[in-house]
Amino acid sequence: MEISDNLKKIVTHTQFERFIICVIIAAGILVGVQTYPDISAKHHNLITILETLIILIFVIEAILKIASEMPRPLQYFKNSWNVFDFIIVVGVLLPIGGSFLPVLRLLRVFRVFRLVTTMPKMRLIVGALLKSIPSMMHIFMLLGIIFYIYAVMATFTFSENDPIHFENLPTSMLTLFRMVTLEDWTDVMYINMYGCDQYGYDGARLECTNPSASPIGAALFFSSFVVVCGLIVLNFAIGVVINSMDEMKEEMENEYPAYNKLAEKEKQENIIERLNKMDEKLDALLDNRPP
Repeated sequence: MEISDNLKKIVTHTQFERFIICVIIAAGILVGVQTYPDISAKHHNLITILETLIILIFVIEAILKIASEMPRPLQYFKNSWNVFDFIIVVGVLLPIGGSFLPVLRLLRVFRVFRLVTTMPKMRLIVGALLKSIPSMMHIFMLLGIIFYIYAVMATFTFSENDPIHFENLPTSMLTLFRMVTLEDWTDVMYINMYGCDQYGYDGARLECTNPSASPIGAALFFSSFVVVCGLIVLNFAIGVVINSMDEMKEEMENEYPAYNKLAEKEKQENIIERLNKMDEKLDALLDNRPP
């Protein structure tokens, strides 16, 4: 029991976590270097040694963390982040090659993602994003309904004037997706405001067979779409993520003591900073006080 307690202190120590973060960053750089065939071939032996060393460090880390949970080592696997780490480590150790070589390379790239598991604030962000998925699905359903309605209306209204963007329903959906990203959405609007013979079809005159201008209708249609989808609905999505982040923060404070300590440390630093500012203001007032 004493050994497991000592191991727990080691694997949760700040210096140990910083060392693992440095190793993960080194592993990411090493994978990036291997994308250059010339450099990879020239320094093949060095890269192999470093790769073996990194894998060895990750294996030792996993063994220490599992041993720190003794006499209940399976407690290690109750944390989903630990399971992710373990899968990455074991996956890299598997003797696979040939057609499975891309899988091995992919697992090596995923080692960089282990930064999330070692940094509490990154875990907070990723956890909040995952937690918001159920609520986000309802927002995406609402967004899909709005997209479909606008796409049908656009196909009926603008297909003859602007067949490149609104020839059929799938093309209209793709055009609206482009517009919701605000990528040259005004060009699409101007084509239908002024007519394809006046704007936008200079290099595709054969497509512009039935030009028609809708200055007011097109302006109202596309402006309302961008406002509704690009601003209002997407702000709902941001609100859901922020709400999930608050919930995730509460969970981490209850389940992850290190994060709770970090939060308390930040509060203390803020209080000290405010006290220092107040002290400076008091000193300034005393210095300016008349004798």
